Amino acid sequence: MAVKRDYYEVLGLPRDASTEDIKKAFRKLAMQHHPDRNHDAGASERFKEVNEAYEVLSNEDKRAAYDRYGHAGADNVFGRGFEGYDMGGFGDIFEAFFGGGTTTRTRRQTARRGNDLKYNISITFEEAALGCEKEVEITRTELCPTCRGTRSKPGVQPVRCNSCGGTGQIRHVQRSLFGQFVNTAICSDCQGEGTVIKEHCPDCRGTGYQKHKRRISVTVPAGINNTNGIRLTGEGEAGYRGGPAGNLFVMVNVKAHEYFRREDDDVVYELPVNFAQAALGDEVEVPTLYGKCKMKIPSGSQNGKVFKLKDKGIAHLHSGGRGDQLVVLNVMTPDSLSKEQRHLFEELSKSLGNIKRKDVDY
Repeated sequence: MAVKRDYYEVLGLPRDASTEDIKKAFRKLAMQHHPDRNHDAGASERFKEVNEAYEVLSNEDKRAAYDRYGHAGADNVFGRGFEGYDMGGFGDIFEAFFGGGTTTRTRRQTARRGNDLKYNISITFEEAALGCEKEVEITRTELCPTCRGTRSKPGVQPVRCNSCGGTGQIRHVQRSLFGQFVNTAICSDCQGEGTVIKEHCPDCRGTGYQKHKRRISVTVPAGINNTNGIRLTGEGEAGYRGGPAGNLFVMVNVKAHEYFRREDDDVVYELPVNFAQAALGDEVEVPTLYGKCKMKIPSGSQNGKVFKLKDKGIAHLHSGGRGDQLVVLNVMTPDSLSKEQRHLFEELSKSLGNIKRKDVDY
């Protein structure tokens, strides 16, 4: 008769190992040497040895007797040795560790949200600043209006699937030394519905869906920019198995303006003036998003000077108020002069003399 090895040696543990250490070692070795996984010679015997060691060391009374008297003490507490041990009993041990027999589940087909759609539009600078209404035409998948997505011919009810008994799932039960395994898969006959359609809808040919063109009104909020998009909830494609429809995302492209440009919510406008207007001052009309506005140019204004027209800018997106319009003075040098203009500039040049910088020592 073969001499039994020390149980601590079997599990590869020291004698002061904790209960948790014993469980971890057993789990690792049991999976390693299980005959269903390991077909090497001696795997079955090694597996029995691991089980026997765990049965003793995991029980407080048996372990105490084993530590004091060895294998004889454990056999007395247990009532018998492991000869003729039923390998099928390992299913109970496995369940104690992993919470029952393992089950591979494939979920029944469930409802899910429809796909989102994207549409691009171009708008003018003014439309972006002030807001507008646009209409877009999209093609999307919708529920068939005839069968309302049931896929069945109107008046003909689906019948219960005979293959799965109406559950939508097929269960395969297997038994092994690890216990009972249940593999669940979607029924191939009803595709997880639990029912079978006898007569399909003639309009959608049993798909439950149709493609339709739709014209949808889009409210473009004041202050929108190229970096913003508009979400229309529920205007995407129809949901699946009763799920909600997806969303429509309208992406905005703002066209460049002829003479305005945008800086955050401010509008920048370059105002061309001549030398006389800049030197003497003037009152001019400046175009804005809201019509023409009068503005005074103080005498002695320099090129690049910035004037602010309050609240003449772009509306703040999703909040009250507006930005400003910034008017940048652009003093223009004439390309050509008449004889009279040249004479006047020559006289003015003599009168003004050379301009000297204050910070330079001449």
